[in-house]
Amino acid sequence: MTDFAADGFVKIEQAFSEETAAAARASLWRETGCDPDDPSTWTKPVIRLSGYGGGPFEEAPNTPALLRAYDDLAGPGRWSPRTGLGTFPIRFPSAEPPGDDGWHIDASFAGDDPSDDPLDPMSWRVNLTSRGRALLMLFLFSEVGENDAPTRIRVGSHLAVPRLLESAGEAGLPMREISQRAAAATQDLPVALATGRPGDVYLCHPFLVHAAQPHRGTRPRFLAQPPLDPGPTPYSVDGDSPVERAIRLGLRR
Repeated sequence: MTDFAADGFVKIEQAFSEETAAAARASLWRETGCDPDDPSTWTKPVIRLSGYGGGPFEEAPNTPALLRAYDDLAGPGRWSPRTGLGTFPIRFPSAEPPGDDGWHIDASFAGDDPSDDPLDPMSWRVNLTSRGRALLMLFLFSEVGENDAPTRIRVGSHLAVPRLLESAGEAGLPMREISQRAAAATQDLPVALATGRPGDVYLCHPFLVHAAQPHRGTRPRFLAQPPLDPGPTPYSVDGDSPVERAIRLGLRR
């Protein structure tokens, strides 16, 4: 069992049902244009499908186990319910590099700087109080073994990020810049792999450094990686939730 404060993530096994996962996969397969029984149709290393809500995509993030976990980690009343799961990066077995497997932390809000391009994800920002994001979440919709492109996680990396953000104030730093700094600062940390069964969910601190990787297995990997959005009360460095306490721990306060 991982420790959220020290490691930056916890795994909730069977957080939603395998039946829900199967229903979602069936829908996503249709959207890919690929044949699940014909690997010759799997011609790209990754296909991104966007905007999925309702049905199994709404059921998965709203099970009793996950609602309790959101309260435990983000704080009661400190998060907003999800009606869907957003983008699915579906990874296929391939010798071709995926092109998106660099170490990074996820950005959460569009900046006000004139140089920021709201259409460029790498110019979105992260600040010390994690504006716009309560948790990073990884929802497994297929079996994910060590060869099936599991997300790589630098254990404890969330504790290095607050010091990198402290001087940036409310404006924070663009994802491109903070990811480069965070990757360099955490390169010696141990790596965990987000493996598991359909229905398993990883709930992660928003500052956790993570990365995709090439798929060396035999069956495509289906995963959603939505944020848990914060509630009406913004996070602060002085707050009581485990997310906020971890930020203070990273600042060594």
